[in-house]
Amino acid sequence: QVQLVESGGGLVQPGGSLRLSCAASGFTFDDYAMGWFRQAPGKEREGVAAFDNDGAWSYANSVKGRFTISKDNAKNTLYLQMNSLKPEDTAVYYCAADLGGVGSWKGNGLWWPMDYWGEGTLVTISS
Repeated sequence: QVQLVESGGGLVQPGGSLRLSCAASGFTFDDYAMGWFRQAPGKEREGVAAFDNDGAWSYANSVKGRFTISKDNAKNTLYLQMNSLKPEDTAVYYCAADLGGVGSWKGNGLWWPMDYWGEGTLVTISS
């Protein structure tokens, strides 16, 4: 059974940092594209950063230079290090995987489609 479980969200002041984790199970972690998405209140879900199945990565322009995606294959865990956080980064952050292998790069850090999703973790940036 495939599971993606995010953790690490919380309330942080502007300029602060958070590290999100996504613990994956039920599939061979290194074989598939995976990524982070976010959805702010009243807005559509958007791609933040992703790895493809060859290990290449890409970021949305809005987070370049501030966020870093990484993974630990031994722990089956995907990470998102978020620095210099801004109020506009406030959103529910989701981890996703393309186990169907049909996705591709769509630009601006987006690998799409993804077919497995976590439940999300809330990140709030506020003073």
